[in-house]
Amino acid sequence: MNAVDLFSGCGGLTEGMHNAGFTTKVAIEIVPLAVRAYKMNHPETEVIQKDIRLIDAEEIRAKLNGEPLHLLAGCPPCQGFSSIRRLNKPQCVEDDRNSLVLEYLRLVKELSPMAIMMENVPALKDYSVFKEVVEELRQLGYNPDVQVVNVKNYGVPQRRKRLVMVGMLNDTIQVAEGTGVKKTVRDMIANLAPPETAQDPLQQIVSKHTSKVMEMIKKLPHNGGSRKDLPKEYTLKCHKKENVGFNDVYGRLRWDDYSTTITGGCLNPSKGRYLHPEQDRVITPREAALLQSFPKDYKFPTDISKTALALLIGNALPPEFSRIQSENIYRHLQNQLQ
Repeated sequence: MNAVDLFSGCGGLTEGMHNAGFTTKVAIEIVPLAVRAYKMNHPETEVIQKDIRLIDAEEIRAKLNGEPLHLLAGCPPCQGFSSIRRLNKPQCVEDDRNSLVLEYLRLVKELSPMAIMMENVPALKDYSVFKEVVEELRQLGYNPDVQVVNVKNYGVPQRRKRLVMVGMLNDTIQVAEGTGVKKTVRDMIANLAPPETAQDPLQQIVSKHTSKVMEMIKKLPHNGGSRKDLPKEYTLKCHKKENVGFNDVYGRLRWDDYSTTITGGCLNPSKGRYLHPEQDRVITPREAALLQSFPKDYKFPTDISKTALALLIGNALPPEFSRIQSENIYRHLQNQLQ
């Protein structure tokens, strides 16, 4: 069965769709580094590197070569709705990317896929434009089911709430339920060699810190310690202000628990709870990718900045979560086509 991946990033959604049995014929992505990472792992997929607003449906149809489109999937960037950008306020931040959900709708209309799947940040659910998109999809016959779920309930070792929308043309389908499989930080990264002896280039990359920050990290209790456990003299200047949020920054992961959400700041301990449970360091790109449920041999460029690498990994859809949602759609399509 054929799929098209809109806003493909480095390929997390495609990886899951492939593992569910789909063949991704076309991927669309505007960011050059994301395209590069995608091609390293999915060379058989035709990638169009272009702003989706400039994509014509005929361009996609031509690459489908007359074959049917079974699934149109995508994760439109909607940074204005992320809880970090909103600082937990209810209203969204003005951002051009907020309107990209309309491009998804446009391509559904123009390509008429048999099934649709979209993933996004939970706050999108209350956005008036998204509500209009859902209503239009309903009128088109897709009967969309929209739910906010946590990927930790789907065998992903990470707390990460996501909005999921699925639909089938002239049929009904619900968002796949959680599997009940629990994966922990220990399950994913405990057996990796430390960076100094690792053979994997992605496991060798570790952020360097000032001597003061290193001293602070060394004093953090193993397995879940946070900056609140430190003596006052180790409190950083920026944390001394009143009402400073984000208490998880400079915190250690816990071995037998889920990871915190892996974001685009996942290689920087000042951005969240991203320190190794025992070793005095931030997690490596390989560890971050494994906590996102990427396979251990998934490739990422290593000749780019740590900031760019963290964005590639943190912005991806966890492949295992994608696989479960995609398998659910695959089964429904099989029944429909019999």
